Amino acid sequence: MRELNVVISGFDHYEGVDVNPAYEVPKAIAEQGLGAPLGTDDPLNDVHVTIHAVQLPVSFTKAWPQLKETIEATNPDIVIATGLKHSARSVMLERCATNLMDAERPDADNVIQRRKPIDPNGPAAYWTRLPLRSILQDFTDDSIAASLSSDAGTFVCNSLFYNLLNWTATQERVLGGFVSFPPVRPAGSAQHGLPLEQQIAAGRDVVREAIRYYLKPSSSDILIA
Repeated sequence: MRELNVVISGFDHYEGVDVNPAYEVPKAIAEQGLGAPLGTDDPLNDVHVTIHAVQLPVSFTKAWPQLKETIEATNPDIVIATGLKHSARSVMLERCATNLMDAERPDADNVIQRRKPIDPNGPAAYWTRLPLRSILQDFTDDSIAASLSSDAGTFVCNSLFYNLLNWTATQERVLGGFVSFPPVRPAGSAQHGLPLEQQIAAGRDVVREAIRYYLKPSSSDILIA
């Protein structure tokens, strides 16, 4: 049986957020696993997947080094970073990481980064290589509200996403991408967002489809435009 390592990261605290899906979703997936494969022909039947969850500070200078430390310790095949997008009404699949820090509020270190490149010598942007089309299809099958997002903004989420793809560009075969979760909506509430259990299910769909794509890449699974 083939062995695959997956790292899924989240953030440990957002100011004013009681239940942070970017903390809860990676933790739940690492603890509870991916669930049963979907039929006898599912490629996941022949794979043993180890999932490592890591919670990162909302810090421009600390988030990526801590994620990289976990990456170096676990040697993953797939790295999925997650964050919270306060304005989102659904799960957002991020297509692009841009080489820009431009914050209007301080990070966890009380630092405001304004109009600075993440890597002065790096490209202007990177595209995700997660199989967005097949992930969206899973979301549709599971009745999970989702959409594509052109980029992850210019705060810490984007900085982490860019650094991750900058690193994966140097690796022979490691998949990397970023998913933004909406606020957690309590059952019966009229506020925007999604219930936590739906967001955990979405996280599992992302990991499962990333694994299937890793095992059998197909250009039809990619959707970035």
